[in-house]
Amino acid sequence: MTALDFPHAVVAFAAAFLAGAINSVAGGGTLVSFPTLIWLGLPSVAANATSTVAIWPASVSSMFGFRRELSTAAPRMLVLVVPSLIGGIVGALLLRVTPPAIFDALVPFLILFATLLFMAQEPIQRKLKTANAAAHTSSRWLAGAMLFQLFVALYGGYFGAGIGILMLAAMSILGLSDIHQMNGLKNFFGGCINGVAAFYFIWARMVYWPFVVIMAMGAIAGGYSGAGVARRIGRTAVRRIVVAIGFGMAVSLFVKFILSG
Repeated sequence: MTALDFPHAVVAFAAAFLAGAINSVAGGGTLVSFPTLIWLGLPSVAANATSTVAIWPASVSSMFGFRRELSTAAPRMLVLVVPSLIGGIVGALLLRVTPPAIFDALVPFLILFATLLFMAQEPIQRKLKTANAAAHTSSRWLAGAMLFQLFVALYGGYFGAGIGILMLAAMSILGLSDIHQMNGLKNFFGGCINGVAAFYFIWARMVYWPFVVIMAMGAIAGGYSGAGVARRIGRTAVRRIVVAIGFGMAVSLFVKFILSG
């Protein structure tokens, strides 16, 4: 393990601050915190676990930043907590017993699909008639959302980059249109997924605590401030940021997969 000297601490704090801010707006902060920890000298599995534990508090702080929008969310959305918790812990267990090759191959395609889905929110809603409240409150739509959330949580517990984009896309299909409310719900469900995974990583002694402490402080600060920035720049700008991050994540993971192959 690498020592946590002052330069390492500054880099780790800055990466966590940026990751927390990105997660509060659209998701994808793991692609900042995880590679930074590898660059700072941690092995990949330890970097993954440490990043998850360190960034998790940002989900709580950014969710608090969107508390006004969360208060108006439909209570039925809370059922997505169940697949979030189940998938999060199973995904964390998979990290220890499965090789990452399958996920490395699928993740770029999943993120690209989710980003395109998010871009096409309104026409898809019209086609599927999900803009009608009666449609997306039906048991069939809710069951589909829970199944989708289970797969998102499985991946989130395993690695996590892109779960924000995937959840935003799913909520679009369910008929939600307020990007700030969607971000609040996304942060809440993401907190459930990463929370159970983080507790497992701690129990399994997979984290490097000096980085966890400094990065948690940075992530909390970045997550809370990100919610305020999202309100100031407006819904249209936030949607553009979501799309830009989604495409950026997909391209970077495609390149990584090609180079590693």
